[in-house]
Amino acid sequence: MILGLISDAMLATGAAFVVIGAFGVIRMPDLYTRMHASSVTETLGMLLVMVGLLLTQGWSLATFKLFAIAVFLLFTAPVASYAMANAALISGVKPKLAHENDQETLP
Repeated sequence: MILGLISDAMLATGAAFVVIGAFGVIRMPDLYTRMHASSVTETLGMLLVMVGLLLTQGWSLATFKLFAIAVFLLFTAPVASYAMANAALISGVKPKLAHENDQETLP
């Protein structure tokens, strides 16, 4: 019973992080801040959802598969986000800065 409550709390918290990340993508002004909002909340939300599912499953083959998926996503999501941000910077997408004179210091 306690394990079920902890699992439900993890699933709800992970889903809340994913929804907050979606609002961040809509609300943020430029590509880089949108990517930051989505990648951070997606990684944490995914981990919380996976831990909630692991607690729900108990020890089985499904637990091992969920753990492998979580580890894979934990390593690939930040790398993919970095690669997209780097490609955007190389292609000339400039970040929106608070001060106009800061635009001169960009590469």
